[in-house]
Amino acid sequence: MKTIAILIFDGAEEMDFVGPLEVLAAAAEDDANWRVVTVAENRCAITCEKGMRVLPDHVYSEIKGVDVLVVPGGGGARRETENKATVQWLESIKEGCTWLTSVCTGAFLLVGSGLAAGKKVTTHHRFIDQLNDLDLSTVVENVRFVSDGRVVTAGGVMSGIEMSLWLIGQIWGEDKIRRTRDYIAYDFPLRETSQTNH
Repeated sequence: MKTIAILIFDGAEEMDFVGPLEVLAAAAEDDANWRVVTVAENRCAITCEKGMRVLPDHVYSEIKGVDVLVVPGGGGARRETENKATVQWLESIKEGCTWLTSVCTGAFLLVGSGLAAGKKVTTHHRFIDQLNDLDLSTVVENVRFVSDGRVVTAGGVMSGIEMSLWLIGQIWGEDKIRRTRDYIAYDFPLRETSQTNH
C-alpha cells in the first residue's frame, strides 16, 4: 500500500491541506494501491489557523513509510521547525519518499528540517524574503509552484490545488488529471511552473 501523508499540526492553514487532500483522495479513491491519510505528533485534536479542529488519522510512530508528503503552511509550520518530534519523523521518512511537497509557508518546514536544503523552492508571496533569509535554498518568485527533483513547493492556498493536480499527472498520468479536474470542477488552466530535473 502506497501512502500520501498529509502532515497536520496546530496552526496549520486549513485550505493548505484540505485542498490537496480533496484532490489527491479523489484521484486515489479508485486505486486500491494508494491511501491518503493525515498524520500528527499525537492523537489530540489539531486546532488549525482559522479555528477548525481536526483529528489526525495516524501519529508519527504509525507511519514508517511515505510515498508522497504534503506539508501545509500557516503559523504552525514555522514553529514546527523547532519541534524535535516532527523534524525527526520527517528525517525518518525522507529517504523512501518519492515526492516531498509543501503549500504556502509549509516550505519553511521543508527547508528548516533539511528536506529541501539546496533545492529551488517557493512560498506565499508575503514570505519570500523571510524564506530567502534562511539562506538554505534558492527561493523562486512569481510562480504558482516549483519542482526541483522530488521537492515540489506551492506558493499559496489555491496553488496547492494546482500542485496536487500536477502531482496526479506524475503518479497516475494525464487521464487521471482530466477525471479529477472534472470531479472537483476545476476548469482553470494549470499555471506555469518552474521545473528542474535532477
